[in-house]
Amino acid sequence: MPVKNGDFIKLEYTGKITETGDIFDTTVEELAEENGIHSDKKTYGPISIIVGGGHVLKGMETALEGMEAGEEKTIQLTPEEAFGERDPGMIQLVPMSEFKKQGIKPQVGMAITSEGNTGIIRSVSGGRVRLDFNHELAGKNLEYQVKVVEIIEDDTEKIRSLIDLHYPAPNLDSEKHQVTIEDDKVIIAMDEMAKFDQRPYMDVTMARFRIARDIQENMDIATVDFIDSFTRKEEVEESTEEEVSTEEVPEKLTEEETKEE
Repeated sequence: MPVKNGDFIKLEYTGKITETGDIFDTTVEELAEENGIHSDKKTYGPISIIVGGGHVLKGMETALEGMEAGEEKTIQLTPEEAFGERDPGMIQLVPMSEFKKQGIKPQVGMAITSEGNTGIIRSVSGGRVRLDFNHELAGKNLEYQVKVVEIIEDDTEKIRSLIDLHYPAPNLDSEKHQVTIEDDKVIIAMDEMAKFDQRPYMDVTMARFRIARDIQENMDIATVDFIDSFTRKEEVEESTEEEVSTEEVPEKLTEEETKEE
């Protein structure tokens, strides 16, 4: 069955810059290690997405439509289909004094966040710092090797796939997420390990919001409830019974044993 817009799928991919062949992203952990781009903060393996849900580049979504489960394809994307052309207006010259006020010593390659946007320092000279707020892949032609691992049909698995997408954590077991579907309502109790998540409360709230939004927009569901349940575990009572030896006891001593005594 070919992939169509709105399908839930599991996807493997590796992205490289066409001009240089440099790999900049992959779902394959061994490949990430081999190319020096491995991150301990990233969960590797096939990712779950909704085709047309804006979870990957628009050009990639278009190319995925019509593929079959298990099929692989190489996708070529122009800058317009990927991260756009470079915009000179996204480059700013900032006085060195502004960095000194913040106690920052600017260095080439350093990432700086300003008003929610992240820029990279390209140069430091003449008392001025050149900040580039273009995406690092802007203006690049990209090549993606993609594989549709699975087309997800089961509603419970669709919901679990969205948890994996928006709440990635290597210590969470997807199979331990409890999902209950009641008419147009979903009740989600995530794997207990999620209770020990140390990420900021706002990040957790936003992740749950994204999960709920995608469920509501792509499934026949009106309400999504997340529940956190803490159950007291009963103490295991220690046995007070004496252990009984299973060794056999002779009924009477032999004649030789009696003489020895």
